Amino acid sequence: MRRRDFITKGIGAGIAAGASHSLLATNWQGKNGDESMNMGMVSSTNSEELPYFWDRLTSLDFKKAVEKAQGVCIIPIGVMEKHGPHLPLGTDVIRAHEMCKRAAGQEYAIVFPDFYIGQIFEAKHQPGTIAYSTEMMVKFLDATCREIARNGLKKIILVNAHGGNGSFLPYFLQIQLESPRDYAVFLFEWRESKETQEKIKSLRKSTTGGHADEIETAEMLVICPEHVRMDQVNAQSGRDLDRLKIPYASTGIWWYARYPNHYAGESSGATPALGEVRLSARSQQLAEAIKAVKADTTTLRLQNEFFQQSDSPLETKTWE
Repeated sequence: MRRRDFITKGIGAGIAAGASHSLLATNWQGKNGDESMNMGMVSSTNSEELPYFWDRLTSLDFKKAVEKAQGVCIIPIGVMEKHGPHLPLGTDVIRAHEMCKRAAGQEYAIVFPDFYIGQIFEAKHQPGTIAYSTEMMVKFLDATCREIARNGLKKIILVNAHGGNGSFLPYFLQIQLESPRDYAVFLFEWRESKETQEKIKSLRKSTTGGHADEIETAEMLVICPEHVRMDQVNAQSGRDLDRLKIPYASTGIWWYARYPNHYAGESSGATPALGEVRLSARSQQLAEAIKAVKADTTTLRLQNEFFQQSDSPLETKTWE
């Protein structure tokens, strides 16, 4: 299974001790839209500028922001890992952050600071990778969601752009049913429309990919071209080595067996035009997801019903 297959399953904290923006933040957070968009702001109902980034809100404005967001918070998620020989280590979070910024500019939601604590054991052999323990990953994300909810945001959307989180985050959703809570966690799952697929196909120059490939590189050329080293794009191979063949079974070493350079694809043909197609499409879908989650009254009701019945399983209602 290609790495991109994992990315499509789950879409989309600070490094180590806190939740803070990427070290690249001052260079890439304001590339698109008008001045208010660049500053992470939208106009509030009283004509004041109300930021949608959590860390840019004042404490006095936070209550207004929670009300305007209708209790919705989105978390851009990725990891710190190698992205071929030419892209920044924080590429996935940078891309998730950009999607959140664009979406919140269309449909207001509070954007939590960039979250770098995810599953990336498969890249521990590469320089720059930060791989946290399984226990820390689960506890940190759980504690973050609980703190977000304690601050009045009861609907939390995880926006993942890292393929290695494709198993971790769906598992995290399932363990939300372990014990009662007054909030719900959602996982943004984008779907490439046929029109978007055709646009991407017409602009692509390569046919292989999966990680730090032409499309991912193209997105980064839109967001922060100054940090994309196109002069290094062919310094290493992104070829599939296909070193492991076991029928009817899978194993955790599969990615390393195929792409030990932690690079899958060929990226020299990447262009900003290609990146903009996918960024725009996915940001629009995220905005639609935010709107749908705002309107949703079923998830928390069913979640509460489930917890009530799980206390007395012998009295659980039988549904016809």
